[in-house]
Amino acid sequence: MTSPAERYAASRARAARAKSELAKFRATLPFELDPFQEDACEALEEGRGVLVAAPTGSGKTVVGLFGVHLALARGRRAMYTTPIKALSNQKYLELKAIHGEGGVGLLTGDISINPGAPVIVMTTEVLRNMIYNRSSALEGLDVVVMDEVHYLADRFRGPVWEEVIIHLPERVQVISLSATVSNAEEFGDWLTEVRGPTEVVVWEHRPVPLWQHVMVGKTIYDLYTPTRTDELRINPELAAAARRSSAPRSGRPPSRRVNRAAVVRALDGGALLPAIVFIFSRAGCEAAVEQVLHSGIDLTTEQEAKRIRTVVEHRVAGIPGEDLGALGFLRWCFALERGVAAHHAGLIPLFKEIVEELFTAGLLKVVYATETLALGINMPARSVVLEKLTKWDGAQHARLTPGEYTQLTGRAGRRGIDVEGHAVVLHSPEVDVESVAGLASKRTYPLRSAFRATYNMSVNLLARMSHEQAREVLQTSFAQFQADRGVVGLARDVRRAEAALEDTTGGLVCDRGDLREYARLRTLIKDAEREFSAAKSRAVRSGVEETLDEVRPGNIILFSRGRRRQHAVVHALTESPRVGVIIDVVTDDARSRRLGVEDLMGGVSIVGELRIGSRTNPRTPRGRQDLAARVRSFAAGESRTKPRRAHGPADDGKNRARLESLRAELRAHPVHSCPDLEEHMHGVRDHNRAQAERDRLIERIEGRTGTIAAGFDRIRALLLELGYLGEGDSVTARGELLRRIYSERDLVLAEVLNRGIWDHLDPSELAAAVTLVVYESRMDGVRHGSGGTTPALRRAVSRTLGLWGRLNEREREHGIAPTPEVDEGLVGAMYGWASGERLVAVLAEEELLPGDFVRWARQVIDVLDQISSIPTADAAVRENARQARVLVDRGIVALSSV
Repeated sequence: MTSPAERYAASRARAARAKSELAKFRATLPFELDPFQEDACEALEEGRGVLVAAPTGSGKTVVGLFGVHLALARGRRAMYTTPIKALSNQKYLELKAIHGEGGVGLLTGDISINPGAPVIVMTTEVLRNMIYNRSSALEGLDVVVMDEVHYLADRFRGPVWEEVIIHLPERVQVISLSATVSNAEEFGDWLTEVRGPTEVVVWEHRPVPLWQHVMVGKTIYDLYTPTRTDELRINPELAAAARRSSAPRSGRPPSRRVNRAAVVRALDGGALLPAIVFIFSRAGCEAAVEQVLHSGIDLTTEQEAKRIRTVVEHRVAGIPGEDLGALGFLRWCFALERGVAAHHAGLIPLFKEIVEELFTAGLLKVVYATETLALGINMPARSVVLEKLTKWDGAQHARLTPGEYTQLTGRAGRRGIDVEGHAVVLHSPEVDVESVAGLASKRTYPLRSAFRATYNMSVNLLARMSHEQAREVLQTSFAQFQADRGVVGLARDVRRAEAALEDTTGGLVCDRGDLREYARLRTLIKDAEREFSAAKSRAVRSGVEETLDEVRPGNIILFSRGRRRQHAVVHALTESPRVGVIIDVVTDDARSRRLGVEDLMGGVSIVGELRIGSRTNPRTPRGRQDLAARVRSFAAGESRTKPRRAHGPADDGKNRARLESLRAELRAHPVHSCPDLEEHMHGVRDHNRAQAERDRLIERIEGRTGTIAAGFDRIRALLLELGYLGEGDSVTARGELLRRIYSERDLVLAEVLNRGIWDHLDPSELAAAVTLVVYESRMDGVRHGSGGTTPALRRAVSRTLGLWGRLNEREREHGIAPTPEVDEGLVGAMYGWASGERLVAVLAEEELLPGDFVRWARQVIDVLDQISSIPTADAAVRENARQARVLVDRGIVALSSV
């Protein structure tokens, strides 16, 4: 029983809470707060920062909204940051609905709306730039919400999060919203170290339960079978069905993935629509829509189709009819009215927003999407379907991580609508049930920092502080925090490795001779064999390079890739400072390919000539078909001799003689005749593995201390050499220009501007040249050169490519990770667009998807804005940049995405 004093104190506390800002905020909500939301909001009102780690769809955003409420209640400003523009746009609309149009602004680099508002939504890069430029917008800043903060693990954009967290003024409260991660406490400890007291709130409960399924054939099975305990057991019916599906029948291979129309029918029959189907390919998303439409599936009522038509007509009213034709509008609208759509970066932003709006309204039933949809965009569904468990990560087809699986399937289950959500993985020979169970059972993943020093960051730090102070700041990064903590565990691992190494020494004894010497001979032979093979490869490469040096436009070549031999006609060639001559060809099957030395190691010969008239454009489908027909005609009349292989200098016999000598020495060694030789060698291999593991751990420990600062020191040395830093690390005029450039290729752009390489370009040419530092060719796309432009632009492109090559060499000398290669693949298209070409012509000639073109165009505008506002840049270039912006920002590029 409580005392009168305790009851009085409790009454006072209740009264205080009733008058609190949290109470006022709670009164505006149409729902009760969950416990984790209450805990986080209370910590904020008490003045602490917070880190909220919770599943997708659990309501983390509410904590951010309360932070905004608090800042406004204090008469100060709030900033809400996100990793991508699409999410910033969405949060802007949400906050505008709460605080009114005049109360909220948006800054995403290329879009600026009401920047003086008390609440600003922005991409995290914009806030980082504000901090470095000492923007007046930071005055009065009280709260910063960092949405999707787990994105700091992203190797490209992740470091920006840490820059912001480290450099924000101490008075600012930071609200970090993250997906569920397994090391939230570690991240919270770092936040406390660099930002002050930070409350870590972890919530693992999903507001809508998620059920896991696997679809085999046309049947959807539960992944797990119910048990009396919490143990997860694979459903035996599913396991049996998967085995039957994978087994060959009557000599036929195992069945492949069920067709997409069958998947939709199964989902519809199981009341699992609406659904998001993740396909990790834009082309795959579009093909899926076509397959479903071709099957005759219609998922909407007549009334729903009419509502869809009304929304679409209203939203596209500002797009000219000609552009709608280039965008494939009629086919896209036809699919929408049947409840089916694709969602990927190849769509223009407006089309993606319409898909999001219709899906959220329940009018679309199936959306085929790439994984970018999983990042924060509010588009929940009743079910989520995964066609594969692998995706292209830019370098290879990598398996999904448990974190990625959780992020993707987290879209399933609409809060307040569905009582449960469903995740469905399609079974195939490449997708086994055990793999699905392994991903589904791991609900969290560790957050690993991707922080590293960059050129822009380094010069900005040195403009504000001494070299030693800058090193100390970098040592406060989460990356260094994790590295230092990891040393303790590594030291323990070294002790274990040394004990394991000691255990293997007993296996290094043979009564016939020295095992280690014999093992050394084996290693030398392997090395010699490897060198002999490498010499042969160098000879082949030399022959291919000689052939490419002779190739000219109009040559017909015969080349081999694997077992296939193909004829092709060369229509363009470029020289890359990194990979040498690259030829653009049209093959005998009318495909456009870009081939370099690595693609032609199977053999290549010049076998004929073909005149390519000025009226034949190899970049259009009609032009390729015409050229392919002429190549096939040539091949039909050619005597089909085997293409000459590429040969280099003949082997001088030295490597072969050394190899034979080592082999003879091995055979003569007394251990070679030991009957227990292979058992002995197992012991040697165990010892070598144990020693290599110990050495690897020691090397990791030695490399951990000060790793971030060491990277900064290497960059600083290069900047000193190039004149961006002067005596005493002072920032020179060249360095002041670099301070204003925010780009992955920041040093390349700074060098181009400082050296005047783009000084003589007109606005259209300048817009095209800027694509060199923003564009990156997709692996599944076609890369083009800068044909169809002007001599001045082609010279600028060539000089920029050469500049990148020289910088790349300097970076290697200094041990710095190389700047990504400048890419000329968009030069021709952007020059055409900035020169007034119609959208249909630009897209057709360069085989670009509209959304890709718009996205790259917006990035070009962003860089042009940067150039135009750099005080130390050439005045004429700044003016040309302003004019170029106007030329690019037209048509669908100029359509507001909010």
